[in-house]
Amino acid sequence: MDLRERILAAYDAGEGTREDIALRFRVSLGMVKKLLQLRRSGKGIEAGYARCGRKAMIQAVHRQRLRELLSESPDLTLEQLRTQLGLTVTVQAIHYALADMDLTYKKRRSAPASRTART
Repeated sequence: MDLRERILAAYDAGEGTREDIALRFRVSLGMVKKLLQLRRSGKGIEAGYARCGRKAMIQAVHRQRLRELLSESPDLTLEQLRTQLGLTVTVQAIHYALADMDLTYKKRRSAPASRTART
């Protein structure tokens, strides 16, 4: 925001053309033009959006519930964890949430050891 204000102040003070100001502040000419246009339109010169993109579906309450579920029953699979949480996220999303929380989970179903192949 400070840079945007300094660019406009320099332009208003007549310290050069738009091209000169762009070179001085090491921004593109389009940036200077955009700031002048935003100010003229009255929308304000601040950035349009700071946190764009898709919002996370696994919130802090879900992460806490994941911790509780794994402490109660550490052998739950990712699919079972997803069902217990009641979320419509992918199994990979559960995996990434657990990895981010440094939690481990069971990687395969329990079965008796195979006599013919390595398990």
